[in-house]
Amino acid sequence: MNITAFIGSSRAHSNSEHLTDVVLEGITYKKLYLKDLHIEPINDLRHDAHGFQLVEDDYDQVIEALLTSDLVVFATPIYWYSMSGIMKNMVDRFSQAIRDERFPQLKEKLTATEAIVLAVGGDNPTVKALPMIQQFQYIFDFIKMPFTFYIIGEGNKPGDIANDKQALAQAAILNKQLKARTL
Repeated sequence: MNITAFIGSSRAHSNSEHLTDVVLEGITYKKLYLKDLHIEPINDLRHDAHGFQLVEDDYDQVIEALLTSDLVVFATPIYWYSMSGIMKNMVDRFSQAIRDERFPQLKEKLTATEAIVLAVGGDNPTVKALPMIQQFQYIFDFIKMPFTFYIIGEGNKPGDIANDKQALAQAAILNKQLKARTL
């Protein structure tokens, strides 16, 4: 099973990355740090006569990861009760990616690529991040991508996720399930 984790934090060694590492411990996977990719914001040309134009940035790395993965993890800090801006920027570009003539197989591939969301934040995240999880559900529904699991952890300062025993227990359970599937 090929797995890619999109790390949506602007901070190195973030809580959301740590939660990802727990979920995927002992499993081979690739990390894409969105903060290290130059991804232009979407220029919405869906209704323009010429459609979307080729953008010279690093977004093709995202598309290649989607095309080669059986499972993708969207790991994000919870910023203002939603996903991080760099992750939202990546997601916004899905509108362009699914219409990109260079990747005609992308839409179909997404229907067979499993999505998991891992999110960490403060201010009662297990309740206040639920609209963000619903947002991800709508995104995945739109592109027909199976959304199978999410974990919301609590943490604000670096390393705080280590104190969220419930999120870590959920991560351990998910890790065991994923390991069973990758054998």
